[in-house]
Amino acid sequence: MADLPIALTCGEPAGIGPELAEMAWQELRTDGPEFFLIGDADHLPGNVPHTRIDDPTEVADTFPNALPVLHQDFGAPRRPGTPDPIHAKGVINAIERAVFLAQSGQAAGLCTLPIHKKALKDGAGFAFPGHTEFLGHLGNVDNVVMMLASPLLRVVPVTIHIALSDVPKALTPDLLEDTIRITHEGLKRDFGLSAPRLAIAGLNPHAGEGGVMGREDMDLIAPVLEKLTQEGLNLRGPLPADTMFHARARESYDAAICMYHDQALIPIKALDFDRGVNVTLGLPFVRTSPDHGTAFDIAGKGLANPASTLEALRLAAKMGAARKEA
Repeated sequence: MADLPIALTCGEPAGIGPELAEMAWQELRTDGPEFFLIGDADHLPGNVPHTRIDDPTEVADTFPNALPVLHQDFGAPRRPGTPDPIHAKGVINAIERAVFLAQSGQAAGLCTLPIHKKALKDGAGFAFPGHTEFLGHLGNVDNVVMMLASPLLRVVPVTIHIALSDVPKALTPDLLEDTIRITHEGLKRDFGLSAPRLAIAGLNPHAGEGGVMGREDMDLIAPVLEKLTQEGLNLRGPLPADTMFHARARESYDAAICMYHDQALIPIKALDFDRGVNVTLGLPFVRTSPDHGTAFDIAGKGLANPASTLEALRLAAKMGAARKEA
């Protein structure tokens, strides 16, 4: 467990975030990792005890007996299932505060509960596509990488939230090279792997089969892999994506680099849906998040599953410890 606690941001109050914070504390209170919630304490369901703290140094004494909350007044009550734009500034401030605490050495990293981008835009003119881009802005970095990680598999999509028809033109040698480099360095710094092994999926069926099913694998992907392999990176590919994810294949690599969203996310969600964690690589601080949304349809009903949040908190602590030892 990391010496410093993890900052857990509240996310969208109308979603399942407040419930997940309480469930996570109930599960982790005896053996950690220790964390504190940044948000409005009045939004908590009240199923577990909580204590308002003034700074993260109070977490160690508070955590065994109550959920520590770095309180922010959001100005309006929580209505499960119904987002209120008046909460937007509070949600954004919680993220900014968590980043400050991580960068100033007061938190080992941050774990972010799901936000609702429309509510943030309506209430505060939020100009970023999502969490990841906002965190890149706060960390003053141009390029970051989204990894989905579980105990069974780590995957990285090179292109993310774009139409499948747009993938070939969005997939450039520079983007692929940057993604591989950031993933390689992230696995070394945040996961403690001295020589990461990366499996690179082809874009086309059978990785193009020698150009018969498309030339991107030969003309775009292969040259990038050859260049980086000559630099000493341990890369395999381009590989047929349909044979990369069975149990024996997964033993041969530490992470899979995939060319588009579903190529990466379908296998991890099929293999380990509840324990998937969203990790942002390339930031100057540790960031994880549960791999699901706000779940307005079940908010306030006691149906939330904390498995992904628990894995995200545990992974943030491990990553924080790895950075400390690096």
